[in-house]
Amino acid sequence: MTTDHSSPTASARATPGGPMTVVLGLDGPDPAAPVLELRGPVDPHRVEAALDRLARLVTHPAPAWRPSLEPGDDGHHTLRLTPDGPAAAPFPAGLLADLLTVAESGPGPAPRIEPTPLQRELLADADAHPGAEGWCEQLAVTWSGPLDPERLAAAWQSVAERESVLRAAFEEGPEPWIVCHEGAGPEVLRFPYGSVDWHALVEADRRRGLDPRRPGPLRVTFLGGGPDAAGSTRVLLSFHPALLDDWSVRLLLHEFYRAYLAGGELPGGARRPDLGDYTRWLAAQDTAPAREFWRDAPPGPPATLPPAGDGSGQVRTRITPEESERLAAWAGGLGCPESSALHAVWALALYRAGGHEGAADIGFSAAVSGRGILLDGVERLPAALRNPLPMTAGVHPYAPLAELPARLRDQALDVAGYEWVSQGRIRSWTRPGGRAAPDVVATAAPNATPNATPDAAPAVPRTGSLVVFENRPRPPGDLAPALAALGVRVSTPDTLGARTGFPLTLVAHRDDEGGLVLTATCLGTGLAQAEDLLTRTAHALRELPRTATPATTVGGALALLAGPPDRTPRGRPGARRGAALTELRPAAHPGTGTVCLVRAPGTPLSALTRVAYAYRGPEAVVLLRPPPYADASAPADDAVVGALTGLGGPLVLGAFCGGGERAHALAGQLVAAGSRPPGVVLTGTATPAGAFAHTLEAVVRRIR
Repeated sequence: MTTDHSSPTASARATPGGPMTVVLGLDGPDPAAPVLELRGPVDPHRVEAALDRLARLVTHPAPAWRPSLEPGDDGHHTLRLTPDGPAAAPFPAGLLADLLTVAESGPGPAPRIEPTPLQRELLADADAHPGAEGWCEQLAVTWSGPLDPERLAAAWQSVAERESVLRAAFEEGPEPWIVCHEGAGPEVLRFPYGSVDWHALVEADRRRGLDPRRPGPLRVTFLGGGPDAAGSTRVLLSFHPALLDDWSVRLLLHEFYRAYLAGGELPGGARRPDLGDYTRWLAAQDTAPAREFWRDAPPGPPATLPPAGDGSGQVRTRITPEESERLAAWAGGLGCPESSALHAVWALALYRAGGHEGAADIGFSAAVSGRGILLDGVERLPAALRNPLPMTAGVHPYAPLAELPARLRDQALDVAGYEWVSQGRIRSWTRPGGRAAPDVVATAAPNATPNATPDAAPAVPRTGSLVVFENRPRPPGDLAPALAALGVRVSTPDTLGARTGFPLTLVAHRDDEGGLVLTATCLGTGLAQAEDLLTRTAHALRELPRTATPATTVGGALALLAGPPDRTPRGRPGARRGAALTELRPAAHPGTGTVCLVRAPGTPLSALTRVAYAYRGPEAVVLLRPPPYADASAPADDAVVGALTGLGGPLVLGAFCGGGERAHALAGQLVAAGSRPPGVVLTGTATPAGAFAHTLEAVVRRIR
């Protein structure tokens, strides 16, 4: 397919950047001549670039298409595409909408860097457990389609040349500076399909761990694959938490995709900001306000569990998408995020396991991203920034249950301004009889040389538990269409648990279907006890949103935890079901119409639920889940088409960037099935939920 840009286009007010929304017109007089209504800042150069990229992505023969960009009286623009000859195939308007709504993104070295206080503590955690099986965290990805092993290895090495953290290692000695080694990079391993069991491979890789004093804190292992592979390839990414966190590895994976698409060479220079920029920012911070904050509200001791035998391991459970949505709605009704609801239930589970009676303060640690700071570009910085901060839940059995997550929400907001402060520093500022603490504190492992600073925190192991509610960087919207042009589909990376210095770590993350996956990793605390805690926590997260009322007390929730937990399997975490419609909010009256939000792979479910909550029209709002690794333009399930065809009233399909192809293909199927042409609205990932909902309402009114 070619697009001829030589035809004149009307001048448009160029406003580079900013989110754009695209409304596809399917009811024009000539179906072969697509019409796209562009809302928001429109830059003609941006339109030209999208058309050029489209011409490179689409490989099937097609005539030249002449674009015409026309400004409207309402500030919107109309993009018309007219074929020069007979159209052999429909114009890929959905893919063009995805390319138009992609947000701009952008990228410099530090050969030797002083580690942050947090990194010193994370390194001490690893050194304090020299006999523990492997010290690493893991993510898993499913790659569907051909995979060139040489191109894969070259792409990862290209990313390492740009990202100094992939060449980094700690020096040996009493002051473990970070050194960036030229020519180093991730270790890439390949196992032929069928040569080893996937689960055995994951476990063996976990036991092997990673040495933070050897260059390359990331290891990439893939099972299967090849240039002619028609099936799926399993990819395992293992990383050391003293140099990388979960957020970072997802960022690096996005860069790897770009390098693979470019033939193995990542365009652009070295990363800025880098870890050196962050450490300089950290050194410039005035610690007096943070010190005063923690001294005025010192954290209580962490809740410890009674001895339940030795043993390390990992257990997992899952809350279904419907139960997860109910949990999110319940937490939202209390004015809290889901993480505060999880913190509250975890505190209650610890209270019960500890055999407490009456009022008690339950201490645990909660992970923060470390990226909520005033450093430009920190959200794109791959580094070990995820930081455990102490939390204290006051559990009073006769108090209203709704107060507990609200207090934990407020506590999380209070500490958000100091999420760059490490736990070792906090401990040094608040320890009994402690003197004025230094600005840099490191916990030392028993077999390591302690920090010479006289006021440093004593070398004590971490105690209690850590709760991690994962936040993930949103993938760039142009990656999925570009990979699809190569016949490749990739899944959202799945977290396989986290090994930390805490005796017990709970990690919560959303899977591709919107289910909430809970993984508990224990380090010498007893696997059976960890499994019981996890099962009761998941049971309460399912039942409290369904049964709790404003009159429910903390004691009532504790009684629920004390009862026999629901151990019904909810499906293996990560397992896919067929694409299905889920109602997010009902219609005010039967037959008033429907807004169907099409979820693209990688789009957070929370982004679409926020649109549903912001929608003010009388129409029903439903969610269409993404297919499991299927082609975005592949035909939808007959049951989905039948369900949407049978709805009364107007229908509008809406999606964030990345869902354009699927929404456009589904609209064509509905028209072919005899339905009136639906409205199709695509928007950028940066568009606020309220603005997107308002556009959907306007399009419904227009086609009614």
